Amino acid sequence: MTAVPVLVLLSAAVALGAYLLLLYVRGVRKPVVIGFHLLLGVGALEQMALLLHGTPNGDAARLGIVPAAAIIAVSLMTALIGALFARTSRRTAEVFLAAHVTLGTAGFLVFLVWVWNWRGT
Repeated sequence: MTAVPVLVLLSAAVALGAYLLLLYVRGVRKPVVIGFHLLLGVGALEQMALLLHGTPNGDAARLGIVPAAAIIAVSLMTALIGALFARTSRRTAEVFLAAHVTLGTAGFLVFLVWVWNWRGT
């Protein structure tokens, strides 16, 4: 299995996240776009899990992808927790949103470094 599907899904999630950040700064909220961002991120995380566990022919990415997957999983959790706090405390929700953006960007960069160095098929 190649890293191309993960790279495509994760890049699309990051691009959509950047668009959502622009909308957030403008004060606009688009739940459908947020839903697509969520689906792309979860899909990329699932593809990372497939890379970690390998394919039926025995090709596996080994443990190099674990840091990127862990950071992105934590980023996903901060987004979900932030959404829970959004109705009660705007400040707390914004702290979780900032953590989500920071962790998501870091996870994407770690994944890019891993792809750059990985000699898989």
